[in-house]
Amino acid sequence: MKKTFKLNIEGKNRDRVLEATKHEIRKYVKRQRRVPLPEGVDFWDFDCKFGTSEDNAAVVHFATLTSLIDAVAKDGGDAFYLEILARNGYRTAKPAGAGEAGQA
Repeated sequence: MKKTFKLNIEGKNRDRVLEATKHEIRKYVKRQRRVPLPEGVDFWDFDCKFGTSEDNAAVVHFATLTSLIDAVAKDGGDAFYLEILARNGYRTAKPAGAGEAGQA
């Protein structure tokens, strides 16, 4: 998904447009995760870019999208650009001492 979302639409409540935008993003991600995985792939991962326009979009982590969208809305921004692309994800083994450090 590569899209510029407008937050100020005449005749619509800004808060409702913001919630509808978040819902559309969640719906897209949920639909992508239902696509059957190719052989040898563990999960779907997402490459994300976010910015006020396509020109200044920066790579961000998927988990930070909601807070970035809220920040743009809080600052009074009129629109934001979001790019989410699904890619193959592979699980990696945890380092040997990682699980034991929290139990001590």
